[in-house]
Amino acid sequence: MTGAAPTRRPPIWQALVGIAISIGLLYWTLRGTDLGQLWATVRAARVGPMLVSVIVATLPFALRIPRWQLLLRADDDSPIPATPLWHAIAIGFMANNTLPLRMGELVRAAAGSRLGKVRFSSALASLAVERLMDVLAVVLLLGLGLLLTDLPPDTRVAGIRLAPVVLTFGAIALGGLIAGALVVAYPQAAEAMIRRVVPWRGLADRLCALIDGVIQGMSVLRSPTRLAGVVVWTLVIWLCNAASFYLMFLAFGIEVNYAGAMVLQGAIMFLIAVPSSPGYFGVFEAPVKAILGLYGVPAAVAVSYAFTYHFTTFIPITALGLWSVARTGFGLAEARAGGA
Repeated sequence: MTGAAPTRRPPIWQALVGIAISIGLLYWTLRGTDLGQLWATVRAARVGPMLVSVIVATLPFALRIPRWQLLLRADDDSPIPATPLWHAIAIGFMANNTLPLRMGELVRAAAGSRLGKVRFSSALASLAVERLMDVLAVVLLLGLGLLLTDLPPDTRVAGIRLAPVVLTFGAIALGGLIAGALVVAYPQAAEAMIRRVVPWRGLADRLCALIDGVIQGMSVLRSPTRLAGVVVWTLVIWLCNAASFYLMFLAFGIEVNYAGAMVLQGAIMFLIAVPSSPGYFGVFEAPVKAILGLYGVPAAVAVSYAFTYHFTTFIPITALGLWSVARTGFGLAEARAGGA
């Protein structure tokens, strides 16, 4: 049985704000750089490491399949087959690259619900746990990268010290994970609290039904074995992703070690959380220029690296997502309806 996804469209002003932020950051990234020099730097890059970087950057999407199988289960607790989960992943990330307002997460949940034949609320809850795990992993690797890199401990980006930001986001992520675990551990108490606090019975019933789906999506927290598997796969995903940044360093002759790639990855992940245009343009390039600048990389090389990495890794998952749409017949109408 599948649940219904929200059909209310986000306000248009949110999309406009995101586009404005992207334009502003793209302006800052390109300010003072010569476009001819950028193109010459790209043409001088080594093709071999670049292609390997693109392959390694695409691999984490497939690595998300076994992790999602641990997080999302059928009503009888059996694992969801890999094929529908892969199609949902590809479609969701393709949507993130092409649709505004981070619609990819809702699209992915709806695709997982319909193709995997599970409730939408369970699929959405599993993605919430996944996102918390991702934040924790990125924060951990960012902190590790700051310890192992040559940057000083009081490093600042745009006047902001990185260390307090890392601690703050880590605390928020950990708090969300603990709150989810409490809901799973004490579902009756959570339901009783909702019915005591919410004065409208219909709304309380709907919230309690939603909690049932959330509990199913977060049931992995009650299994030490599955939770350990999720943690391991999460670290593998982000270590692999950081490796793709490092391999692209080799393509451009950038002398920054793997620890620096983890720092760069963390900075990018924090900034792409802000509203932006589809495809994260601007919010991706700006932190690359800022972080590589801290390592003494010339602006022209850093910006060339940023655009090359962004465009070359943008293409495979977008193409794979379009293929999955054609293969499954899952479209935007189904995403809005939450699947049949």
